[in-house]
Amino acid sequence: MQTEPTPRAGTLDRIPHGIWTLGFVSMFMDISSEIVHSLLPMFLVTSLGASATMVGLIEGVAEATTPIVKMFSGALSDYLGNRKWLAVIGYGIGALSKPLFALAPTAGIVLTVRVADRIGKGVRGAPRDALVADITPPQLRGAAYGLRQSLDTVGAFLGPLLAVGLMLLWADNFRRVFWVAVIPGLVAVALLIFGIREPARQAGAKRVNPMTLENLRKLSRPYWRVVFVGAVFALARFSEAFLVLRAMQGGIPVALVPLVMVAMNVVYSVSAYPSGKLADSMSHTRLLAIGLVVLLASDIVLAHGSQWPVVLLGVTLWGLHMGLTQGLLATMVAYAAPSDLKGTAFGLFNLMSGLVTLVASLIAGELWDRFGASATFYAGAGFCSLTFCALAIGGGLRQKNAL
Repeated sequence: MQTEPTPRAGTLDRIPHGIWTLGFVSMFMDISSEIVHSLLPMFLVTSLGASATMVGLIEGVAEATTPIVKMFSGALSDYLGNRKWLAVIGYGIGALSKPLFALAPTAGIVLTVRVADRIGKGVRGAPRDALVADITPPQLRGAAYGLRQSLDTVGAFLGPLLAVGLMLLWADNFRRVFWVAVIPGLVAVALLIFGIREPARQAGAKRVNPMTLENLRKLSRPYWRVVFVGAVFALARFSEAFLVLRAMQGGIPVALVPLVMVAMNVVYSVSAYPSGKLADSMSHTRLLAIGLVVLLASDIVLAHGSQWPVVLLGVTLWGLHMGLTQGLLATMVAYAAPSDLKGTAFGLFNLMSGLVTLVASLIAGELWDRFGASATFYAGAGFCSLTFCALAIGGGLRQKNAL
């Protein structure tokens, strides 16, 4: 049992040890994933001859797969009363899928492997997010989600940095770099197995199917408001693969293009914990609106041109919006969902957001091929405006733990 913190302990000192461990698990897996993902759009276009529409299809289908699986894995974790081992399975699938990218001969095979990788993310995502809520006191949830997201995002910029170094070392050999990605993935799995002790299931608790109509009715109106706003928000956030494609248009060497993801994720990592901590004391509606303004600014900047300074500013703003909103949305779900249905609640939330992300990525790719990159980002700005309307419709409450 963890000892009671002293009244003078800082927020970081009061966050449970397990949150730090989950953060480092996420960090190593993100190093593994971002080695691949920061290079994959270029690999598809330059080595396999894929179009921007094909890139959008692959990313959209892959990202939509994750939330579909999250819905079932989250509900299963509620039913079993066990979240850790589902997360272990998911991280294991993610780690073992990485070498398959190195072997893929066509864009169709890349799509298959990308879907398998995202299945792993789906299996682990909702149980892990629910586990954060299980082991964290309610008054610290914003900080806990922000900290885990911040550590996760450290991996998201270390991965592209490693990819850049290996591409320079190995003369743009994409496939050879992809083989390296399995190592940090396996480290993440080992850390989760040996570093996390899940809270014991309540004695005498019965296993109940969380997906029955009766149980789903326990999900409150504030929860469905979060789902609604989150889904519309996802429409404004198409795949980050288009950030990489935009950077390619700037004429810099292929090996250096992943640096745009480094820049984005450095800002994301630095801003995620302070934003999460702020969510424990500030109106969630107001904080989400600020994140939307930053995303709108990012889209307008990226639509303006492909010169390196312009792209760098745009992706930096994109990273700031991620830091402001991603941990916040998880915190909002955790507040609004009943304790015995948190896994299911996270699963349903991610299902809706992921299906909309599929649509957004397909639209982005089609606009890119037909009208150019600027049209894609101007459309993103338009969807941001639509999200403001959804926020106004869904947000009449002022409490910090509701929309």
